[in-house]
Amino acid sequence: MPIYVYRCQACHNTHEALQKFSDPPLTICPSCRGALQKIISPEFGLSFKGSGFYITDYKKAGNGTNTPPSSAETKKDKRAAAQAEAG
Repeated sequence: MPIYVYRCQACHNTHEALQKFSDPPLTICPSCRGALQKIISPEFGLSFKGSGFYITDYKKAGNGTNTPPSSAETKKDKRAAAQAEAG
């Protein structure tokens, strides 16, 4: 369930509410009983960390696009890792 942020038109306090998508928006401020307005929060973002994501798994090419590594690069990386562990 998403968290919605509301700002009171009278007292200017902000309130957060955990609501379903199907729930109607809140209209009354719990502090002063004034009118509430839903705020679009700019703090929302996606973070792609770790393996398994296209954006993190492929190296950037010179033209700024992501390209998958060639099989030769993958084999070279595996050999280098195996040599580092062995020696």
